[in-house]
Amino acid sequence: MTVESTAPRKPRRSAASKAGTDGSNTSGTTGSKTAGTTGTKRTTRSTRAAKSTEPELVQLLTPEGKRVKNAEYDAYVAGITPEELRGLYRDMVLTRRFDAEATSLQRQGELGLWASLLGQEAAQIGSGRATREDDYVFPTYREHGVAWCRGVDPTNLLGMFRGVNNGGWDPNSNNFHLYTIVIGSQALHATGYAMGIAKDGADSAVIAYFGDGASSQGDVNEAFNFAAVYNAPVVFFCQNNQWAISESNEKQTRVPLYQRAQGFGFPGVRVDGNDVLASLAVTRWALERARRGEGPALIEAWTYRMGAHTTSDDPSRYRGDEERLAWEAKDPILRLRRYLEASNHADEGFFAELDTESEALGKRVREAVRAMQDPDHFAIFENVYADGHALVDEERAQFAAYQASFADAEGV
Repeated sequence: MTVESTAPRKPRRSAASKAGTDGSNTSGTTGSKTAGTTGTKRTTRSTRAAKSTEPELVQLLTPEGKRVKNAEYDAYVAGITPEELRGLYRDMVLTRRFDAEATSLQRQGELGLWASLLGQEAAQIGSGRATREDDYVFPTYREHGVAWCRGVDPTNLLGMFRGVNNGGWDPNSNNFHLYTIVIGSQALHATGYAMGIAKDGADSAVIAYFGDGASSQGDVNEAFNFAAVYNAPVVFFCQNNQWAISESNEKQTRVPLYQRAQGFGFPGVRVDGNDVLASLAVTRWALERARRGEGPALIEAWTYRMGAHTTSDDPSRYRGDEERLAWEAKDPILRLRRYLEASNHADEGFFAELDTESEALGKRVREAVRAMQDPDHFAIFENVYADGHALVDEERAQFAAYQASFADAEGV
């Protein structure tokens, strides 16, 4: 539903008609009041419309760790076992530990940059565990939890941020594409891939991740249109973490992001992105309908970026502590832990063992990063052209001479 006023708009009058036929202002104070009143009424109607269309939020687990029923999505997690619940908790804890270790390594100068997922673990683990092995994932540069679910070694994610490779893994080995730095472009890549597998007759699906800021990019909206028109088996998963760097969600859109799907002709759902069960259930629903040939869907995971946009960002310059504290109370890991404890699905032994595993992961990540070999300086000239190029050869020679000049200087 639209939040705009549905009242018919009067034709815009010319400046002369506003001021009278002779150009003088004959309306006076009365005219000003009338215009102001009309504008106020329209604003009031618009505000009322906005309030009457509060977004529905799919939630299966409250911040207090209590299970709540949902008639539409409960079936997608109905058979989940205590072991699987512990597995989801383990995924989130280890992903957060890896993320924290990477942030520390960047602060120590071991990485050039890092984009933290702190606070978004439930959205990523829930949706990631909803995928099948034959599904294909197109991430941004923050989907460390999804990468974990797809079996990508965490240390492979760090090579690009250290500057030693252009990605670090073979996308086809895990059906997990390389991280995409260009904002929103992966939505088009995912749609094209989905159109391709549909033509091949495969019953798999594709999922594309992006943030609320990327939803303002033309690429994302073009992907929506292509996916709808061609009924592509793709799920668009938007992690709305409230901030597109320093721009708030309110400056990105006038209506809830999930409602944009209606304009393109496919369903949209807003899910509690800090609820791993809800994220799992809704993503399963969307992927299953895509595999059945029912076309695309948009999931807006309502979550929060607790840390900086990247390690080059200072969020204290544009948001207050009150907001962050309010979202910390909705922490996705603490939420599931409360449920596990209240349901007697996990004991202290489980949590202690996980703490040990977490420490071991941190150590492995530190050692792996520091052991990464610097790339061959001349590798940048390889694979630029399939059959070589005279200009590249010339540039290689110039670079070789430049490198040799340092050796000559040391010998002086």
